[in-house]
Amino acid sequence: MPAANHLVFLAEEPSMEAFLHALLPRVLPAGRTFEVHPFQGKDDLMSKLEARLRAYAQWLPEDWRVLVIVDRDDEDCRALKVRLETISARAGLVTRTQARSAGRSDWQLVNRIAVEELEAWYFGDWSAVQAAYPRLPDGIPKSRGFRDPDAIAGGTWEAFERVLQRHGYFSAGLAKIQAARAIGRYIDPASSRSASFLALYEALKDAMG
Repeated sequence: MPAANHLVFLAEEPSMEAFLHALLPRVLPAGRTFEVHPFQGKDDLMSKLEARLRAYAQWLPEDWRVLVIVDRDDEDCRALKVRLETISARAGLVTRTQARSAGRSDWQLVNRIAVEELEAWYFGDWSAVQAAYPRLPDGIPKSRGFRDPDAIAGGTWEAFERVLQRHGYFSAGLAKIQAARAIGRYIDPASSRSASFLALYEALKDAMG
């Protein structure tokens, strides 16, 4: 199967769209293209996902890949992944998980989960956050509760908002799209400590061949 020349992202909200638009031009090989389709939250994406994937299955070119990204929130990660894989299979698309389990490389779609939310990916590359918001101190990722970006308890975006507000940013509340765009410009996969972000990046590299 040829390497992907075009990527289609299905994201649950506009902040992920803004993040991907800032990140992808820096990490994709020259000449590769992408599009991002945001939904109005996770429930909206999950309710419409099978119909959208069925439509893609009818005409998806051989050199396109579909990437579905949802937040884990408070769901069981494995159960959510099984749910996404089941929907994809019913729609008639071959997922990366299915292909790899069969020793094949001809996958069309990959399901990825932000654990627990997009903001965990920010904690995973604190130097990128500091590049966007330079008043933030170095020690945050070493603080108790923040050492594993994918295991921050009590709501990742709320934790991120509190940290930024303590240092003079977003006093009226976290502007998620603005932050996603600002930080996405600096995120470096080589520096990331977020396992869920690195899982997405691994799938991107696989798609690009």
